[in-house]
Amino acid sequence: MSGASTAADLVVLSRERVSAGRAYQDLARVIERLHRRFLDVIRIELARLRLDDISPVQALMVMTIGGEELSVRDLIERGYYLGSNASYNLKYLVEAGYVDRTQSQRDRRSARLKLAPKGLELWGELRRMETGHIDNLARTDAEATDVEATYRTLRRLERTWTDVIRYDGSDFE
Repeated sequence: MSGASTAADLVVLSRERVSAGRAYQDLARVIERLHRRFLDVIRIELARLRLDDISPVQALMVMTIGGEELSVRDLIERGYYLGSNASYNLKYLVEAGYVDRTQSQRDRRSARLKLAPKGLELWGELRRMETGHIDNLARTDAEATDVEATYRTLRRLERTWTDVIRYDGSDFE
């Protein structure tokens, strides 16, 4: 086929762009709903574990810390804690024995965070929950490929929005 497009090709391309445009317009709302649903899923798991001393947002912070040692800043940058006061929640997690907080050896103004034994136990339970969800979501190779493609698309969207913030949208006008 030559480099010229047929009228039918242009109609298909136009429909695809309209469809992608509509999908993009709804993405932020879908992401917001998914975040709320995920917090609901965590709430259900906490109830199943009979844990009433930790909120879903605090459990999400435990998941974000995971098996790593992070600075407070890294924790805040990695997570999205939907209208919550991250400092308050972190203070509570330390007081409740889920997180250990120590002063950084290099910079006394900075604190390092890692999960305490109680936090590690919860993290393990939440990871088991996630494993069950991925087993349900990606039962076939095709479904696993869809999950991976969705992840890549969401990361591209995150980079695009980060660039808009970082560069004040000047490259997108």
